[in-house]
Order: sequence, then C-alpha cells, then structure tokens
Amino acid sequence: MMEQTQRYNARLLAMEIAAVLLALLFLVPFYFVVINSLKSFGDLMRNAAGWPEAFRWDNYARVWEIMKFPRAFMNSLLITVLSNAGLVLISAMAAYRILRRPTVFNRVLFVLFIAAMVIPFQSIMIPLVKVASEVGLMDSRFGLIICYFGFGVSLNLFLYHGFMKSIPLEIEEAAVVDGCTPYGVFWRIVFPLLKPMTITILILNSLWIWNDFLLPLLVLHSADIRTIPLQTYSFFGQYTKQWDLALAGLVLGVAPMVAFFLLMQKHIIAGISAGAVKG
Repeated sequence: MMEQTQRYNARLLAMEIAAVLLALLFLVPFYFVVINSLKSFGDLMRNAAGWPEAFRWDNYARVWEIMKFPRAFMNSLLITVLSNAGLVLISAMAAYRILRRPTVFNRVLFVLFIAAMVIPFQSIMIPLVKVASEVGLMDSRFGLIICYFGFGVSLNLFLYHGFMKSIPLEIEEAAVVDGCTPYGVFWRIVFPLLKPMTITILILNSLWIWNDFLLPLLVLHSADIRTIPLQTYSFFGQYTKQWDLALAGLVLGVAPMVAFFLLMQKHIIAGISAGAVKG
C-alpha cells in the first residue's frame, strides 16, 4: 500500500510539474508583450527577448494621449456591457421557450441556431456589411451591438439550453399552482437558478467582445466611436510600425479583461460542468 501511495505521489508530482511548464509556455507571449512595452523602439529592435536597457514608463503616458484611451475604454465598455445584457436576456428567454415548448417548429429552430455556430465569420463579412448599410447600422455603436446579438446568441442559447435541463420541472409546476404567471415563473424561479451559467456566458462574451477587432473594423469608421483594438491598430501605418507604443497600448487594453477573468474564472468550469449534467 505504501509503495502504491509513493508511486501515485510521484506520478502526481510529475503531472503537476508538466502542467506548470505548460502554463509557463503559454505565458511566454505575455512576457514579450509586457517587456517590450517598456523599451524604446531601438532597444526593442536590437533585442526583443532581453531585459530593457532602461524602463520606458513614458510609453504608457504617450499611448494614453495618442489613443485617447479614456474615450476608447468607454466605447469598449459600453459595447461590451450592452451586448452582454442583450445576449443574456435574448438567449435565456429563447432557450427556456424552446426547451419547455418542444414543438416541431421549436426543435427546427434550435437546430438552425446550432447550425449557425459552424458558419465562418469570414464567409458572411460582405453580406453583413451590405445588410448593415441598408438598415442604417454602419458607423454606429448601436449597430455593432445588434451585430453582436446575431453572432453571439447561438452559442449562448446552446449553453442555456443544456443548463436548463438540470432544473426540475416540478419547481415550475409548483410555482404555477401557487398562482405564478408564465413570465413570473421564468423571472422569479428559473432565471435566478441560471446564475452559474449566466456568469460563465458573461465571462466568455466579455473576452470575445472586448478583444474583437474584425467586426468593429467593418462597422465602426468614425474615430470618436472606435474601440481599444481599433485605436491600437492606429500605431501600424503603411510605412511605419510603432511597436513600442503598440505593445503598451495592448497592455492597457488587455489589463481590464485579464483582471476580470482572474476574478471570475472559477465560475467558468462550474457553469459549464453544471450545464453538461441533465437532471
């Protein structure tokens, strides 16, 4: 028995070491971004992997002014928050209706939502721009939010649909017997029980929307409404590439999402695991 315990401990230790080494490997890009954001352009070109000859903290001050970072931050924050709010409400209500009313139409609708998840974004870029132009959604934060509704609802609905299967139907039936309306059942009984999955969806959507570059590039044209990724792209011109400032801009843009993810990451596994279990 002692030998089995020792073998198990040695194996576990080896797995932990391998996991740590793998984690460090994934952190290498972050090292390059942070270190090079504190270098001068010449120092960065001479030795991108080495330690800075002198820490250029003024890179961040210059980026703050050039990017007009407070305005870009507010644009990204507004788009992320409103997109998340709409996606949660639309997806949760749609998933509840499809699950609790399993008609042929609802089943076909669910299959169509799932099928939409496999369509590459690049294949619909041109139709998206044409449709957005026709309905007046171009060069508008509201238009970009509507586009995020369309692209994000399929995955969100799929996750909610799987999670709701673990909610006993008897709870809803008891609420109806007590005089609760259908809307009351959803908002007072079902929706509070969706908290683990809602937090998971908020995290995943926030990471996606905050860091998204291609969709805002297609929809937003005015400088006043650009998001952080678009403002960071302004450091890359036709003839010059200001890598020292661009990397500082990337650090400023990614920092809020890294902090948000570290605070909320424990809910991702809990929410997805709960959604995979059918009650």
